[in-house]
Amino acid sequence: MSDFNQPPAAPPPFPSQAPPSFPPAPPGYQQPPVYYQVAASRTSGLAIASMVLGILWIWWIGSILAVIFGHVAISQTHRDPTLRGKGMAIAGLVLGYIGVGTFLLVVIAAAASGTACVRNADDRMHGAR
Repeated sequence: MSDFNQPPAAPPPFPSQAPPSFPPAPPGYQQPPVYYQVAASRTSGLAIASMVLGILWIWWIGSILAVIFGHVAISQTHRDPTLRGKGMAIAGLVLGYIGVGTFLLVVIAAAASGTACVRNADDRMHGAR
C-alpha cells in the first residue's frame, strides 16, 4: 500500500517545459549590485599637444609640430585601444595643415611680390621704361 503521509509525486516535465525557477525575492530585498571592471583609459599627450599647437600656430613652427604630433598620436591610438584622443589629434592635423598651407601661400606671395619689386627697381636703375 501507499503511504498517505507523503506528498504526491510531481508529474515529469514536458521536454519543452523550462525547469522551475526560484521564487522572487521577498519585498524589501534587492539583488546585490553588479560591478564591472572598466579598462582604465588615458588621453594621448601628443594628441593634446597637436591640437594646442594647431590652434596657436606659433610662427608656423607650431603648425609643423601639430602635423607631426597628430600623425604620431593617431598611430598610437590605433595601436593601443586604451589610449584616447584621436579626435584631438585629427583636429590638430587639420589646423596644422591649414597653418602650413597658409605659410606656403605667404611665402609664394612674398616671393612673387619680391620678384616684381626687384624687377621694377632694376628697370629704374638702368633707365628702361
